Order: sequence, then structure tokens, then C-alpha cells
Amino acid sequence: MKIDVLLGLQWGDEGKGKVVDVLTPRYDAVARFQGGPNAGHTLEFEGKKYVLRSIPSGIFQHGQVNIIGNGVVLDPVLFQEEAESLEKSGIALKEILKISKKVHLIMPTHRLLDAANEKAKGGAKIGTTGKGIGPTYTDKISRNGLRLGDVFHDFKTKYTNARNKHIATLKSMGENPEFEELEQRWLKAIEYIKGYDIVDSEYLINSLLREGKSILCEGAQGTLLDVDFGSYPFVTSSNTICAGACSGLGVAPNKIGEVFGIFKAYCTRVGSGPFPTELFDETGKRIRDLGHEYGAVTGRERRCGWIDLVALKYSIMINGVTQLIMMKSDVLDDFDEIKACVAYKINGEETTQFPFSIDENAIEPVYVTLPGWKTDMTRFKSESEFPQAFSDYIKFLEKELETPITIISIGPDREQTIERNK
Repeated sequence: MKIDVLLGLQWGDEGKGKVVDVLTPRYDAVARFQGGPNAGHTLEFEGKKYVLRSIPSGIFQHGQVNIIGNGVVLDPVLFQEEAESLEKSGIALKEILKISKKVHLIMPTHRLLDAANEKAKGGAKIGTTGKGIGPTYTDKISRNGLRLGDVFHDFKTKYTNARNKHIATLKSMGENPEFEELEQRWLKAIEYIKGYDIVDSEYLINSLLREGKSILCEGAQGTLLDVDFGSYPFVTSSNTICAGACSGLGVAPNKIGEVFGIFKAYCTRVGSGPFPTELFDETGKRIRDLGHEYGAVTGRERRCGWIDLVALKYSIMINGVTQLIMMKSDVLDDFDEIKACVAYKINGEETTQFPFSIDENAIEPVYVTLPGWKTDMTRFKSESEFPQAFSDYIKFLEKELETPITIISIGPDREQTIERNK
């Protein structure tokens, strides 16, 4: 068996949670491979809305194994809040969720470091969510991190040493850290996590593959936020691309099967950073309002713009995408015309390549304009009901992106999902 990977192709918020929930019935296990509680996956069904921050989106189906892989960073306090809320909803989480021993822990002092680092940047802020993710990954890379498996190996000494290093750094930055109450909550949350199955997830995943089990791997954030290939430095602190699934779960590259790439019919971004197709007019505001474009975790207003095919082609190439999934096409149902960026004009020269540096002031998007479909598609049940203008839009995208669009979302509910007969 192969492990299929599901990824966002833009700047995050593409709707990965809903798609994982829809696809989960076909798989025996769902695994998350990177990111922290800054990423919120929103799922909506049976009149209820759920926001998952650290827990894989496969928990709502039929008792499949759900795995938090070693590439994830975990905040015990936020994890406990999320888990207890799900348990109140009737999810037998402790029976289905496995957590890697190699997950790195977000400490209370990591959150303080996050805020202090952002404060020190002044006007050059990168728009962090302040959850401590960046400092946790920094400790991981500098070999100073604290892992979940450490709770069974001289944990008090390891925690105290790491905390004291953070306090010294904070004081050197002019901060006077006070976090005793948060620390007590954090230590209690550590005891709570011990009630879960903490495993060598790389062995578990490869064992499942050998047994012929099917696995869906869930990414967080989006390709354009990848620390290597995104719009650096306005990126996240981990590898959000397909290759990150190998290092974030402990699976070999030859075990990767289908790569599902998710994108919106338009484009959004949260926080600072370049965004070539951003709209600052009433059209951008209209997309935001119709699409309810506000962060699932932070509530922050998302910046909105037309679809960027230069960036999408780049993401498809980097990830080796085999199937595309288009989300939120219903948001554009009432537009007279739809625009798509097919090239960038930089210093008077046109290019279809994603540049080394995306200076928002230097890039002029080159658009093509297509007719809108002017049809409410939210109640459609099959592709045969699509208006011709929307079918033409799909064909245009498939030709430009050279990859089939196999699933189309026409609303937030899991039932508002149409699989195309290719």
C-alpha cells in the first residue's frame, strides 16, 4: 500500500479539513505530519461546526486510527482543551488517537519568546499567531527541543533546563517573564496527555502499510508558506510540502501514492507577506464577506484576491500533485466575470515562473477574464448540473494547470462536495 498525501497549494485556509473528512471513509488511518495549533481546520456537518487545531480531521468518521506525527509541534494546554471539547461531543478520542513520542512540545516560554521576537521586529513583523510554533521549531533544529517522549525520561530536569534557557533569553531581550499560572496549567496538561497512546509512530505507520492498510496524510498551512519554497521570510517554520510528509511521519518517498492538491477558486492570505493578486477594492471585500474569510483559530480577517495560476503551477510542480480539489467555487456564484492571473510582469518582463523574491510592489499580475456562471450551485448533486460557464472555467484551469480537477466543493457542509467522473 501507499500513503496518499493531501496538501494546500496556496497560503493556507484552502479547506483541507473538510476534504480530509470527506475522504476519510476510504482510508484505515489519517496522519498529520507538520505544523502546530496555529492552523485551524474547520469542518461543518449536521448543522454543527468544529475547528481542529492539532488533532487530525479524520476523527469524525468510523473509528479510523488517527496519528499525530513526529513533525508536529504540540501545545499540551491547547491540545487538552481541544480534546476535551471533542470528547464532550461524543468522540472516543483516546480509543482512536495515537501521538508520536517524537512530537516536540510547545512550552509556556515558547509563547513568550514568540511575542518578544515579533515585538523586536518592529515594522518588519511577519504576522505570527503568537502560539510559540516558531521558537519550538527553532529549539528543535538547534537540538534544544523537548519531546513528548521525554515525559518518560528524566522529564523534570529536561524541562527545567529548557525553561531556564528561555528565561535567560527573554531577560536579555529586556523582558520580565511571568508565567507561573500558565506553567501550572501546562504541567497538568502533560499529565492529561499521558492518558493517550504515545507511540513510535514511524513504526506504527510502516506496520499499517505492510498490513495492507490505507493511510491518508494531512498537511497543515499551505505550500506557499513552506519554510524552503514559500514566500520567505513570510512563511511558517516547517515543510508544508509533500516531501515534509516523509520526514514528518517517517515514511520513505517510494511509499507516497496519490498527492491531492487543494486550492480555492480564488486566493486568500492571513497576516503579513506578499500577495500578488490581492484585491483592495469592493471585489476583494465582497469575496471576503461571501466566503466568510476569517481565521478559524485567530479570527483574523483574511486578505482576498483572484486565483494565481503562476503560484498554483509552482505548487503543483513542487508537490508532484496528481489530483486537484477546488474549494469554495460557490463563493463566486454571483460574479459577472472571473479573473485568473496567468503570468507576472516584473520590471516590464513577463514570466510564468514563481520568482525567488515576491516583492509585492514589483509584481504586476497579468490576468485573463472569464465569464461568471451567475448560478447558485450550492444545492447541486452532480457535475451534470453545472452551468456551461462553470464547466468552461474548470476546463480552462485544467488546461493551464495540466492536472485533473477531480473534486469540487460547492459549500461548507460535507454533503456539498461533487466528485467528477474523469
